[in-house]
Amino acid sequence: MDADERLLHASSFGAAAVAYAEHRPDYAQAAVRWALEPAPGQRVLDLGAGTGKLTATLVALGAEVIAVEPDPAMLIELRRSLPDVRALSGTAEAIPLPDASVDAVLAGNAMHWFDMAAAGPEIARVLALGGILAGLWNVMDDQVEWVSGLARVSGSAAIGPRDTPTGWRAETADMHLPKTGATARFGSPEQAEFPHGQRRTADSLVATIATRAGVLVMPEQEQAATLAWIRAFLASRPETARGEFTLPMLTGALRVRRL
Repeated sequence: MDADERLLHASSFGAAAVAYAEHRPDYAQAAVRWALEPAPGQRVLDLGAGTGKLTATLVALGAEVIAVEPDPAMLIELRRSLPDVRALSGTAEAIPLPDASVDAVLAGNAMHWFDMAAAGPEIARVLALGGILAGLWNVMDDQVEWVSGLARVSGSAAIGPRDTPTGWRAETADMHLPKTGATARFGSPEQAEFPHGQRRTADSLVATIATRAGVLVMPEQEQAATLAWIRAFLASRPETARGEFTLPMLTGALRVRRL
């Protein structure tokens, strides 16, 4: 994905902010604990915070959280749902915080949107000595047969390589590095996966997939056809055809230490 395409996808969420807040999953607490384990303190920046899915998990774990999000519509939803959290407008490439002001920077399903040539130095700037950068991604467990079938039917724009365990490790292993050959600001990466799940119905799972960037930027007819195929597949499967079910997921985590 080139820079223009990445910007188009990254800026697509605001129009779906309310649906994003309603349908996107939270993050496995075990994954967040693991991400924060080596951090020197509890001051945490949720960078690219969206509507606050990761922010809420951090608050529940007792972290001192600041949220930064560039999209005004997403920020409105975050402030509405988490009024006691300090939430600022800003980007990974221009973080509105002082030097060495946080012990960890976490990004939930967001680090792949960062331009690390610019964001890497900014993140390193706001991190305290020994601070941690961690990315978290919720992925569908395609080791489960019906989930694997859903991924095939949905197509890579809706459920891409980064969205399943078989691909997310390779896709994110160097996510902390600048793509320009600039000096890396972080040490060797560690990755881990943690069981997770989300209660869904067929309708709410379709609504969840509809908030993915690849679907949001589709032409209207293509989007409608893709969601119709997904809905038909879910109606055909005994696991998902009637009532609520648990979508099998994992929260994958990447963590690196500031150099």
